[in-house]
Amino acid sequence: MQNAIPNASAYISGGDSNPKISGTVRFYQQNNGVLIIAEINGLPDSETGFFAFHIHEGNDCRGDGFPNTGSHYNPRGKDHPNHAGDLPPLLSAGGKATLAVVTNRFDVNDVIGRTVVIHSGPDDFKTQPSGNAGNKIACGVIVRR
Repeated sequence: MQNAIPNASAYISGGDSNPKISGTVRFYQQNNGVLIIAEINGLPDSETGFFAFHIHEGNDCRGDGFPNTGSHYNPRGKDHPNHAGDLPPLLSAGGKATLAVVTNRFDVNDVIGRTVVIHSGPDDFKTQPSGNAGNKIACGVIVRR
């Protein structure tokens, strides 16, 4: 599957405080949902090694702290962690993280033009509205492939 052409992808770049972060998030439409494969490098040292990972409503990764990414993608108005854009956290090993997950909370076409955001800390999966995940440290716009 990894060699197949994704339906969409996002090229991830770190913000001013984390310029070494880079990577790709690929989206593959499946019969049972969307397969998401993230490969991220350059994550900073952290106490836990976990980094919250979400799809946000906004469509722009410009600006310090990514102010135009908006809130978590949440078309059904659910509480966190049940937003459509709430994804499992990234786990860094030596600054690298790989994640593969299938979600049925959206189709690929629903997230084209939205943003993928990595936060500075882990998601606590309870604090509203965003899991107390810390600052936005990396971002990428989801584009059709």
